[in-house]
Amino acid sequence: NVGDEVEIVGIRPTSKSTCTGVEMFRKLLDRGEAGDNIGALLRGVDRDGVERGQVLCKPKSVNPHTHFEAEAYILTKEEGGRHTPFFANYRPQFYFRTTDVTGMVKLPEGTEMVMPGDNLKFEVELIAPIAMEEKLRFAIR
Repeated sequence: NVGDEVEIVGIRPTSKSTCTGVEMFRKLLDRGEAGDNIGALLRGVDRDGVERGQVLCKPKSVNPHTHFEAEAYILTKEEGGRHTPFFANYRPQFYFRTTDVTGMVKLPEGTEMVMPGDNLKFEVELIAPIAMEEKLRFAIR
């Protein structure tokens, strides 16, 4: 809503601002909702103060994380995925919403390598914080 306090979360340190205007397809609005593609005018924030992949949200509603646990199915060559297995400390790109960030895969105890077609749980350490909540989907490339 116009006049509400907002937070800009992810990639850079979290910052606070006040929404002074909302625009969608060249029309001025009173509010924007989750999933809307809007332009937001934020008090004290210039164009360089935000970047693709950051999340605009109500204060304290979303937290940025660099470490998370995930469950994934690794696509086979026939499905358009990997041709070769990968090992611990593999550093692919993780794609969340509109951004991608490098992360390191930590395999579970007793797992040496992951073959295409495997389903597994693993931990990830990202190089930059990303706004995320449970069950957020992502892609690995």
